[in-house]
Amino acid sequence: MTYHYETTGTCSKKISFELDDAGNLHNVSFMGGCNGNLKAIAKLVEGKPAEEVIRILEGNTCGPRPTSCADQLAKAIMEAKHA
Repeated sequence: MTYHYETTGTCSKKISFELDDAGNLHNVSFMGGCNGNLKAIAKLVEGKPAEEVIRILEGNTCGPRPTSCADQLAKAIMEAKHA
């Protein structure tokens, strides 16, 4: 299933991704933000279990901000899992 998440507190504005029936992440894409870094995150998490991605990315910050695009991806996955 495809999910869309509106981010808050980051340069990216939206995250789209898919979760397969086994709970693995696919086709992550960010709208806005640091293009190269966010493409790298998407490649690194491709096919990984959602719980593993949450564990690794949750709580990451960006400069003085209390969140980051990676943290927002973790939040998006958590929200999707509880939808």
